[in-house]
Formats: sequence, structure tokens, C-alpha cells
Amino acid sequence: MQGTVASFDPETRDGGVLLDDGTPVSFSATAFDASRLRLLRLGQRVQLETGADGAVVRLRLPTMP
Repeated sequence: MQGTVASFDPETRDGGVLLDDGTPVSFSATAFDASRLRLLRLGQRVQLETGADGAVVRLRLPTMP
């Protein structure tokens, strides 16, 4: 699923994404760290990978494999 970064705290590395259908989804520092990204900016498009429990486990940029 894809969405737009709505919030991101570079110190705690957690934040939130607004999905294309308008649903807000939060992610933890663990999910951000798994992404291997250094920083996110507000309005940036991201793809979310979720685990069996529905929690975000990784983020990635749509242009990255």
C-alpha cells in the first residue's frame, strides 16, 4: 500500500502516513530503521509493508526495489 508522509520525528524516527484512501497509519522507529532510509520529509510518497498483525514493518520509496 502507498501513502504520503504526514509526520516524522527524526529524533525518535517514528511517524505517520496518510494512505491514499485517507486512512492514517503510524509507524515505529523499528519500521523506519528496517527501511534503510536516513530521513523522510512531509509529503513524500512511500510504500508500506505490513506484517501478519497489520503493523508497518518497513517503509520504502516507490522508486526503490
